[in-house]
Amino acid sequence: MERRKVSLVSLGCPKNLVDAEVMLGHLPEERYEIITDESQADIIIINTCSFIEDAKEESVETILEVAEYKEQGPCHLLVVSGCLPQRYQDELTRELPEVDLFVGTGDAPRIVDLIERQLEKDTPSQEIGTPDYLYDDQTPRVNSSPFYSSYIKIADGCGNHCSYCVIPQLRGNLRSRSIDSVCQEARNLAGKGVREINLIAQDITAYGGDRNDGATIEDLLRELVKVEGIDWIRLLYAYPDGISDELIELIASEEKVCNYLDIPLQHISDEILTRMNRRVTEQDIRSLLKRLRSRIPDLTLRTSFIVGFPGETLEQYEKLLAFVQEGHFERVGVFRYSREEGTPAAEMPDQVLARIKKSRLNKLMRAQARVSFNKNRELIGTTETVLVEGYSEETELLLKGRSARQAPDVDGQYLITAGQAEVGEMVRLKITDSSEYDLIGEIVEGSA
Repeated sequence: MERRKVSLVSLGCPKNLVDAEVMLGHLPEERYEIITDESQADIIIINTCSFIEDAKEESVETILEVAEYKEQGPCHLLVVSGCLPQRYQDELTRELPEVDLFVGTGDAPRIVDLIERQLEKDTPSQEIGTPDYLYDDQTPRVNSSPFYSSYIKIADGCGNHCSYCVIPQLRGNLRSRSIDSVCQEARNLAGKGVREINLIAQDITAYGGDRNDGATIEDLLRELVKVEGIDWIRLLYAYPDGISDELIELIASEEKVCNYLDIPLQHISDEILTRMNRRVTEQDIRSLLKRLRSRIPDLTLRTSFIVGFPGETLEQYEKLLAFVQEGHFERVGVFRYSREEGTPAAEMPDQVLARIKKSRLNKLMRAQARVSFNKNRELIGTTETVLVEGYSEETELLLKGRSARQAPDVDGQYLITAGQAEVGEMVRLKITDSSEYDLIGEIVEGSA
């Protein structure tokens, strides 16, 4: 029996990427060959995001682009999975007739059966299950990240119920994996050469709150640092009111835990935070930042903000702008508020005009660019451990890499102007120059 060629396109966040990798892992090798060229695939799976309007638009545009391969190439089955089908079950079959099969966020373990059944049909179908699936260390998974790095999803779903967010609708309530399962997956990855693991969940500080065994993110970290072969453990998406002094102490004292924390704050105005149903105030945030910086002076902080939330006044926006200009963060992502049906915020009065949201986003990003540039300049002359990732996209004359200060895909990079190293090797780099987001340096000694 000839193996069918399958290509998968994953959109959205790293949590989506893990879902996509789990789907690929369920495809038996004797029947399916995974390829990266969609134009040569018999089956194409698009794993979608629908968190905000921009993500929905990207998902639909990608579906329409990829659908052309059904006319021009060997593709005879187009599958759309993930958040978009989970959210819009009633509309998609009508709006996207190009798609043969829609599956939801919790349907990865059924993907082979669903594909096989659809291959026998002549009409499109939906197979949207309940979003309650949670993979574990026994789940087959194909790591699509570079061999030296991987994400580990420690929990799925969310119970925070921020007023603008659709995640509970798409992913269900919080479901945390056991500490043993996460650690075993880390050992499995280390055995394959992974040196960096990035822990992800909608809110990693909520980890364990749904379990009856008392597990916490702090307990998990104490066990993970014992895994041999792992050099970096990075924490992504930590809700601010869940960051305990105990967690701060672990980051400060455990060498393997990167001095890096992604804390989505969303705003600094108390009025806006209340309407967002965030459980923190400006005072809480400032107190947290002070505790973090005093205990971990070398900490790299990433955050995200939403501009144009319903009712956001010019005064409230300028308060946020001034807060960013104070220079608390090495990395900042900014999003325009997206009015998502089914959320409390969508029904709030005083929705902000699109052009105002765009202007506020651009101004906030320009302010952070200046902060980032100044912080990078302060690093010139210092030495960092850098994980070599290959040659730069701009020129094959320069190697590139990341330090513990930089998460995959979302942060800047190091350009290496002198010295040689292998991909996946850790080297010591002296920083000689910088830009707003990238740093430049020379290898000063062998592998770290």
